[in-house]
Amino acid sequence: MKDNNSSADLIGQNTIKIISNVGFSVFVFSVLTFTVIAITYQPPDPWESSRALTKVFTDLSNATFQMDNSIVKTGEDVVDSVSISPSAAPADAPLAQPDPLVKNSGENIVNLSPGPSPISGLSPSPSPSPGLGPSLGLSPGLGSGGCDENSLVNCSARGVLNAIKKFNVKRFKSIVFLEYQTPVNGSNPNECDVSWKYRNKKEKSWRKYRDFRRFRLGYGENCTYKVVGAKGWHSGVNAKRPRSQSQVSVKRKGEKAKPAIPFHDDEINDTIPVIGSSSDFRNGKYLYYSRGGDRCKNMNQYIWSLLCALGEARYLNRTFVMDLSVCLASRYTSSKQDEDGKDFRFYFDFEHLKETASIVEEREFLKDWKKFEKTRKKKITVRKVKSYKVTPMQLRNDSNTIIWRRFDGPEREPENYWYRVCENQAANYIKRPWQSLWKSKRLMNIVSEISGQMDWDYDAVHVIRGEKAQNKAMWPHLNEDTSPESLVSKLQGVIQPWRNLYIATNEPFYNHFDRLRSYYKVHLLDDYKDLWGNKSEWYNETMALNGGRPVVFDGYMRAEVDTEVLYRAKIQVETFYNLTKDCKDGINSC
Repeated sequence: MKDNNSSADLIGQNTIKIISNVGFSVFVFSVLTFTVIAITYQPPDPWESSRALTKVFTDLSNATFQMDNSIVKTGEDVVDSVSISPSAAPADAPLAQPDPLVKNSGENIVNLSPGPSPISGLSPSPSPSPGLGPSLGLSPGLGSGGCDENSLVNCSARGVLNAIKKFNVKRFKSIVFLEYQTPVNGSNPNECDVSWKYRNKKEKSWRKYRDFRRFRLGYGENCTYKVVGAKGWHSGVNAKRPRSQSQVSVKRKGEKAKPAIPFHDDEINDTIPVIGSSSDFRNGKYLYYSRGGDRCKNMNQYIWSLLCALGEARYLNRTFVMDLSVCLASRYTSSKQDEDGKDFRFYFDFEHLKETASIVEEREFLKDWKKFEKTRKKKITVRKVKSYKVTPMQLRNDSNTIIWRRFDGPEREPENYWYRVCENQAANYIKRPWQSLWKSKRLMNIVSEISGQMDWDYDAVHVIRGEKAQNKAMWPHLNEDTSPESLVSKLQGVIQPWRNLYIATNEPFYNHFDRLRSYYKVHLLDDYKDLWGNKSEWYNETMALNGGRPVVFDGYMRAEVDTEVLYRAKIQVETFYNLTKDCKDGINSC
């Protein structure tokens, strides 16, 4: 009997031990699993939250970027939100980028007459308090019998500016008005010129633009001022910002009057930063990339590689040594040859880049380095890295003053592409700073001028033709679907007749869209050639950057301007998914 009890006790003890061991094993396995997950998990990239975004810039064919070059995306277009400096940004936050498919913003359609014409429907200003003078918008002839409507408008009166503000807010619903200047007299009685700074609601940056217009004013109820007519874009020439004293010269007797200096955007500051003293140079930490195989490649690849380099510099907490010389690929040039020596500042906002990333210009850097080596016995420490396979993580704790990534010649492509540094495991650590790369403010001024000349009241269609329309193996229907007849048929169901229609396109034949002119007020980029002609602000300022040599308005600049004008339209029609059933990246890729 005792043997049976002992056997039963032994079995019970063994069962308890087995259960305990299994439970402990499950606990240990759970802890190990949690630890592995915690170590390997990487949070999503705040600047590349969409997998589609990465795919757009990394879809490679033969190790080069082959994609549509009629639309140019930079930080303003691919970042869902931007960090706005409290000192630089207006109170209202930038609005989200519109969806690239057909859409309507829901804004009222308003056509503003190019010349003075009666405009009704404005609500009268509140009745002023008794005893207030004409500075608040009352007629100088105000009395018991009413006001004298024949009295001249005083443009400096507060009521004039209030009336203009009310008019602008009512008419231009897609614009955020930021700053107004005091109105000044126009060319005729009762005309006032006023300038203001503004931002388009679809603009993701906080940059400001300037317009000045002429208004004809009269008197409404209770003798308040009201706008009875308005002229178009940049019509208020008397409200242009006056030139500085250094630009004003006294005309002497017998001298011919000098031509007026064109309006200059004094908010652009793309001067090259300098390091400073030798001690500043010695105490700095730098990341220097030599030229690689992506030189003279597609500009999308240039952007992808440059942002990789800037991302590594930020990860290493170093100043990036930047070569401002850009090689423009043949696909963007009129000569159909690669053109080296283009200035980065022609295409991108260098001022914004300086504010958001630690950079130094290459020539200034090399000059200071050479000067330091000549004057000091102790040399600058340099680590030369000859392969992209040396990861940023391996360089994180490097103490050398300069980390110099060397990329060999084109015979080693694609091993010598800059963006290879950010591939594989490094992609989990290097975050491309999209928010640092914006389009050039000079080009954006052209965008604003084109949009402003259409009073920001237009629709747009993006028509991709060029090489894709000729390649029937990859895009069998594109050429026919973007023919003049097809465009008329498809757009009539989307865009109202006689609307302003801007066509963003890479079609080289200007008259290809003539048939649409029977149905819409058609606008093409070439209709605005004077904005980059030899008398334009853009021409003079880029020539100054280029050492006095004229700059050609090339294909990449055209694509940048076309892109931004397209994005500001009330209705946008895209080629793929709207005009044709062909896939954007070729047959069987939808």
